[in-house]
Amino acid sequence: MSAPPPPYPGKGQEAGYPAQPPPPQGYGQPYGAPPPAGQPGYPQQQGQTTVVVAQPAVTVVQQFRESPVHTRCPHCQAEVVTATQFETGSFTWIICLVLCIVGCIPCCIIPFCVDGCKDVIHTCPSCHQTISRYSRL
Repeated sequence: MSAPPPPYPGKGQEAGYPAQPPPPQGYGQPYGAPPPAGQPGYPQQQGQTTVVVAQPAVTVVQQFRESPVHTRCPHCQAEVVTATQFETGSFTWIICLVLCIVGCIPCCIIPFCVDGCKDVIHTCPSCHQTISRYSRL
């Protein structure tokens, strides 16, 4: 009787294990390195293509509230931070009227002293034109 042939030639056959198959071609190389000569790899590009993606224009709506806002003045076209002034508006008078109806006559002047009850006027510090008005109502 003759001895059976080894199961797989190569490394590890003495322990009866099959040899490790070689890694697929192209693996184990530095990124972007061309494949070794004589091995098939990915085809190299001759020219590069630039893809331009068109984005729709986004319109930003500014909120003119109590605090100053960084904006462009529509009158003088300057980039400014608005100056704010507080003026008595409809909301101030309504609060005053409600306090009078409730019977708190001495307290009806408080809304005229509190900036949180007044309208806010945003003006340009360069040309002093009114940019926006924030009404509490």
